[in-house]
Amino acid sequence: MFKPRLLILTAAIFLFSVSSLYASSFPTSFADIVKERAGSVVNISTTQVIRQKAPNFFQFFPDFPFQGFEGGEREFKRQSLGSGFIVDGSGYILTNNHVVENAEDITVTLWDESEYKAKIKGRDPKTDIALIKIEADKPLPAITLGDSDKLSVGDWVIAVGNPYGLGNTVTAGIVSAKSRFIGSGPYDDFIQTDAAINPGNSGGPLFNINGEVIGISSAIIPMAQGIGFAIPVNLAKEVMQALKTKGHVERGWLGVTIQKITPEIAESLKLPDRHGALVTDVVKDSPADKAKIKRRDVIIEFAGEKVSEHSLPRLVASLPIGKEVAVKVIRDGKIIALAAVISKLDEGSPETLIAEKLGFKTKTLNPEIAPQFGIMDGGGILVTEVIQRGAAGSEDMQVKDIIVEANEGRVNSTEELALIIRGIKPAERLLLLVKRGNSYIYRSLRLPDSSDLPK
Repeated sequence: MFKPRLLILTAAIFLFSVSSLYASSFPTSFADIVKERAGSVVNISTTQVIRQKAPNFFQFFPDFPFQGFEGGEREFKRQSLGSGFIVDGSGYILTNNHVVENAEDITVTLWDESEYKAKIKGRDPKTDIALIKIEADKPLPAITLGDSDKLSVGDWVIAVGNPYGLGNTVTAGIVSAKSRFIGSGPYDDFIQTDAAINPGNSGGPLFNINGEVIGISSAIIPMAQGIGFAIPVNLAKEVMQALKTKGHVERGWLGVTIQKITPEIAESLKLPDRHGALVTDVVKDSPADKAKIKRRDVIIEFAGEKVSEHSLPRLVASLPIGKEVAVKVIRDGKIIALAAVISKLDEGSPETLIAEKLGFKTKTLNPEIAPQFGIMDGGGILVTEVIQRGAAGSEDMQVKDIIVEANEGRVNSTEELALIIRGIKPAERLLLLVKRGNSYIYRSLRLPDSSDLPK
């Protein structure tokens, strides 16, 4: 017998249960988190000495430090604002490298408006992480670091920082994506969020709803709304410890140049799918060479983890020097097991390496600046000065050229180009795709051998 009252009651109970479940997953306020944690967030102001040589063409972009152009050099001081957070009660503060890089003076303002001068304890440009320290005359509230690996797309996050100099600003949103590659460096692994992040937020914490830091606010896309990026805190933990004890980061090195596997490449190599990283070159006597990794191998597993062209460099860099790791590659349709012993990456300046090997000076065009030069798909490498005795002199490289590809692979920074150069043998050629004005051209540069180097 049909009982409408019972059916209505059952439906009401069900709807109440569902609404209660969803309501419990939506916090009504973040006020408690802000009250408990905001005291660990600091404002950072810096004074930087900038030296420029710039023709009229670049006067529309005064905030970017161009160097090495024709014309008189000028020097001026630039003030910038950023954020950071206290990770140790003794005064250690974590922030972005670009907040304090080249800083002549660093001032930290705490929650109670007290100010302290800070010193840099260590910087890591490749991950954009820096550790600074103040000598405070009172106990400082250290922040709690969470586990960014446990973060899921759709989780709530809260950003606290100093946007446009407006200190103690709080915004909230969700995790929009994970493991984003935005071309800012060789170890990109960003958390994407729609929590509002603006200039000045850089270096500030991104909290989860438990009040734990799970990221460091770092980058935005200026033309977009609701697209911000944060460095995962698990990466920051590793870097921070190295900066605290050594002042720099030692990274592992394998000695391969790799690229993405496109559908066409997968078909040509008869691969089952596009998973893995295609080896385009192997440095002689490198760990990869000694492990018998070869050009055209597809690395599918490294140290027990599945890898891609983006994740492999990060994984190699994180491994201890001297560690032997298992490597699986696909070669001629067969899976082959190999072993490699990680060695130390030479962390010489990428700009210096490029100047020595290619004969011109460069600067990274970050993705947020590149659109001003007509590059909409990431960053690039700006040629700031050509050294005529270098390899590029006879190949007609010019000031204002922007390098976007090297050996048919996209490059977004001087670090990425330097990694490719390290994988090329002396006297071999490097094929560059260059944006010159409104056109694109290819340039083939021969790397010098020992007879080319100055005596």
